[in-house]
Amino acid sequence: MDTILTPAKENKKIHPHKFALWIAMGSMSMMFAGLTSAYMVRESQGNWRYFTLPSLFTYSTFVIILSSITAHLAVKAFKKQEVSKFKKLIYATILLGLLFGLLQFAGFYQLLHTPQVIKINGQVLNDATSIHLDGNPSESFIYIISGLHLLHIFSGIIALVIVFWRTLRKEIKTFNSTGLEIVASYWHFVDILWVYLFIFFLVNQ
Repeated sequence: MDTILTPAKENKKIHPHKFALWIAMGSMSMMFAGLTSAYMVRESQGNWRYFTLPSLFTYSTFVIILSSITAHLAVKAFKKQEVSKFKKLIYATILLGLLFGLLQFAGFYQLLHTPQVIKINGQVLNDATSIHLDGNPSESFIYIISGLHLLHIFSGIIALVIVFWRTLRKEIKTFNSTGLEIVASYWHFVDILWVYLFIFFLVNQ
């Protein structure tokens, strides 16, 4: 049976934690914009390897978009005081986040071990000895950019677990969605960030 929540008084001023989150997201956006810009600058200098992204990255993109939807619905359920539904949606978001991470690791494993047709400076290579990753700068950029994003994903999962644990450990007596909204906003941010990176890699493969 859902716990009845007491609505908290609304505060028209922006919460300091929300403000800090916006500052953090702005900084992270600038960091990834800088990395992708550096990617394009280094690419223009030649000696650059192009390769096909594994299909697992496409699947992981759908998974993280779905997790963003469940996170949004979780916030709505909480505000409507539907605690049971809220818990299920948070749990689903956590599982989808973990699935995204697993698909990313599997995608990188496939990228590292599966032979594929690769272009270097516009020329297609068919030599089996040349089609594995070998430390070209393009590979380093992909691992750094995607690795940093995955780190932010796991940070979001930890935050979701904390929110979920607090709801299980004790009954919710005061309705205050600020913490949940902050976590959900961060989760939407990393979702949009990955979609941007995925499209960027897809266009530049």
